[in-house]
Amino acid sequence: MTANGGGAESCFRTAVVPAAGLGTRFLPATKTVPKELLPVVDTPGIELVAAEAADSGATRLVIVTSPGKDGVVAHFVEDLVLESTLEERGKLHLLEKVRKAPALLDVTSVVQEEPLGLGHAVAQAESVLDDDEDAIAVLLPDDLVLPSGVLCAMARVRETYGGSVLCAIDVPAAEVSAYGVFDVESLPGAGTDVLKVNGMVEKPPIDQAPSTFAAAGRYLLDRAIFDALRRITPGAGGELQLTDAIALLIAEGHPVHVVVHRGSRHDLGNPGGYLRAAVDFALEREEYGPALREWLEQRLGPGWLGDRTEPQLTSHE
Repeated sequence: MTANGGGAESCFRTAVVPAAGLGTRFLPATKTVPKELLPVVDTPGIELVAAEAADSGATRLVIVTSPGKDGVVAHFVEDLVLESTLEERGKLHLLEKVRKAPALLDVTSVVQEEPLGLGHAVAQAESVLDDDEDAIAVLLPDDLVLPSGVLCAMARVRETYGGSVLCAIDVPAAEVSAYGVFDVESLPGAGTDVLKVNGMVEKPPIDQAPSTFAAAGRYLLDRAIFDALRRITPGAGGELQLTDAIALLIAEGHPVHVVVHRGSRHDLGNPGGYLRAAVDFALEREEYGPALREWLEQRLGPGWLGDRTEPQLTSHE
């Protein structure tokens, strides 16, 4: 079975993006600007994630926000005054850019009144789902998984095996303690990039990690996840953890698999990862890349970029 690539009709309509966090690692910038709207070059991270969802077949985006964090949703609303001004001034390239986000998919928001964990945030989306939806995609906005297409691969795995499908990256063994790590086993005829999940260990010591396959912020979850979230016990601070609900489903025989993503991943959840993503994106842009590359080589010395043909993984810090 091929793990990566698009083209298949999606088995989900709704993509959920949890965006209720305070973004404390980016203070003071996030005092007034939601972290999800910080630009990766010139495009907010949440728009990049929304575009990935749309490319994978989603038609609706459910953004989970917190009280007073309306700006994230406002980014997906048409600004007719701005659009008219740009059109009148002949700035059609910019007009195309500002029209992109509102045209991607239908956007709905739900409010997580208290910061009670990722599982609690995902649970808020149940109230806006249609009765016939049997699966949802969850995309963590801190994670950029490139190139787009892993959700399509995950949808094909769900069509074959049922249940829920998660995304994994293969990290260096020395870095496993920074991640949630999957306990997996191979499947006959499935290849090396589709694996059965037996469990998950959060930030294990290097010598106790069950594998080097780490969670990468993309989930295709059977609707049974909502029932599991209602039945798990809250942890520290009263938080409901999504991994605990998935573990409950596994224990009850619910099929859970991972697709190993072999492309690149950037962590936008901390300033260091955010800066690396911005540089990487800018280097690939025709209007910025050549000048930026020249400046960086002057600043850091010739050859510092090395061979950038192989995808790079950036870990949590």
